[in-house]
Amino acid sequence: MALIVQKYGGTSVGSVERIQAVAQRVYQTVKTGNSLVVVVSAMGKTTDGLVKIANEISPNPNRREMDMLLSTGEQVTIALVSMALQEIGQPAISMTGAQVGIVTEAEHTRARILHIETNRLSRHINQGKVVVVAGFQGISSLRDMEITTLGRGGSDTSAVALAAALQADFCEIYTDVPGILTTDPRLVPEAQLMDEITCNEMLELASLGAKVLHPRAVEIARNYGVPLVVRSSWTDAAGTWVRSPKNQERSLVNLEIARPVDNVEFDTDQAKVALLRVPDKPGVAARLFGEISRQDVDVDLIIQSIHEGNSNDIAFTVTTPILKRAEAVAAAIAPALRSQSHPKSDEAEVMVEQNIAKVSIAGAGMIGRPGVAAKMFATLAEAEVNIQMISTSEVKVSCVVDATECERAVAALRKAFEIEADKETRGQGRQKETFYTQHSARAKRPASALSAAMPAGLYSTQHSPPPVRGVALDMNQARLAIRQVPDRPGMAARLFGLLAQHNVSVDMIIQSQRCRVIDGIPRRDIAFTVSRIDGESTQKMLTQVAAELGWGEVVLDNAIAKVSIVGAGMVGQPGIAAKMFEALAQHQINIQMIATSEIKISCVVAQEQGVKALQLIHAAFGLAGSEKFIIPA
Repeated sequence: MALIVQKYGGTSVGSVERIQAVAQRVYQTVKTGNSLVVVVSAMGKTTDGLVKIANEISPNPNRREMDMLLSTGEQVTIALVSMALQEIGQPAISMTGAQVGIVTEAEHTRARILHIETNRLSRHINQGKVVVVAGFQGISSLRDMEITTLGRGGSDTSAVALAAALQADFCEIYTDVPGILTTDPRLVPEAQLMDEITCNEMLELASLGAKVLHPRAVEIARNYGVPLVVRSSWTDAAGTWVRSPKNQERSLVNLEIARPVDNVEFDTDQAKVALLRVPDKPGVAARLFGEISRQDVDVDLIIQSIHEGNSNDIAFTVTTPILKRAEAVAAAIAPALRSQSHPKSDEAEVMVEQNIAKVSIAGAGMIGRPGVAAKMFATLAEAEVNIQMISTSEVKVSCVVDATECERAVAALRKAFEIEADKETRGQGRQKETFYTQHSARAKRPASALSAAMPAGLYSTQHSPPPVRGVALDMNQARLAIRQVPDRPGMAARLFGLLAQHNVSVDMIIQSQRCRVIDGIPRRDIAFTVSRIDGESTQKMLTQVAAELGWGEVVLDNAIAKVSIVGAGMVGQPGIAAKMFEALAQHQINIQMIATSEIKISCVVAQEQGVKALQLIHAAFGLAGSEKFIIPA
């Protein structure tokens, strides 16, 4: 009926009893007429144990030898699972990553998959065998025969890559939770199980710390149109389907290192409203965007930057036809904020700018690749296009520029990222996602194989998801702020080019709206977040070049948390941001930074308030259910 790839994590194969349970599940799946490839992780905490032993022998073990060591964990599991299948009468064969033909970069401990030689694998499948594959590993080339491992999320990545290479009907990821939940059940036990979610939403949640699926696996599923389902290996519950966009018929060569950007998008129907010098206190954003929501003003990008002193700037973009309404709301709010703001020099004011455009690059391949945003900024600098606002997400980087420079910016970006002219998209971010019915290769198999497994409406092009799918918390970030950066083309490119050279991945990027003239040069502050482990070294590196590049002080704050809401349904829904901000304001949680994309709103708050912020926002959107989820030990 169907060709299915199943992946079982370490807890799912953590004992003899669990391995036998997996064998029974696989056997029943085959007996209903399906062909099966099974990808497994090492048993339980095997990998952690091997790492510990290696560190006892050497504080800095050779990476090649670490790959040789760690790859043995999965090899134990594949042999045992194959034996368990054979014991109950199901033909099966175990295969390492090398034997199955997973060819990777020659990069030990963190290799990416280049391609998969499927001939041997397909031969065994056609013979009616279940092929049990060692996840997390591959081989550098068929000539060198060097064992490589894929790093974090490697087994998920192996499974989805195999599903793409085999053009499988779908890929099942079995884990210790019942599917994808609206938030971390360890923080909110009443988190609800989702029936389905889009790949873009899942990419955002995965990158924000939702550990059910690794972003690399979701990226492959998105790029190759692989339907995913996340299920519990402990129950027969249906789990959560991760919906894929229409397959783009990508080449399977350079599978994980294909070009990172798929689209250049632009929208010239934009205007910007900024409130400068608003008080840095709880409730300001809630008050502003609450009134904007009541006036039915649909906001696109929102950024709140940080400044020295006790005030912030909040800026947002709207479509040109509703600019007057947005401006009126901001003008009405400003006096109330001004009365709270002191001294007199810090009075809040409204700044409106028309004739702007939003230019974006989009693509799942930019995940974890720090050089992509830097390349965008460098390309705009070379085209002499100045950046007025920056907003980032896992799958998109957007810049606001002068409308007169939009055409030049789009042409330069299209050339730099090798995007064909017909891929250029106007205002695509304001549209809903469209999902495919069936991949042409998959359509050759009986429709019943898919219809029996997938929930009704999964492929509907009229699907209307809820505004907010989930809430995520990242407690592992640090914020760096660079004061007094010269406001001229090329400065963002220099900054993020330096970060890319040092392999520092950046998450949120905020460029302040307030411009100060110092020594005859207009200057702005730029703030961004990085992984906390990179914070101090990044601050030191940037401080060393600050004087040479004309920057001011580089300030580091490790005591932050980022809380985010994600949902494709928030597009065209005024009031979503206001509800989030109000939930925080009611409990006196101050918002330090705000950044948005079309399907995500993120706020930086104080680290000690992070968990409370997540719980409040989750409750505000009514995401809690009646059932409590307990993760098995």
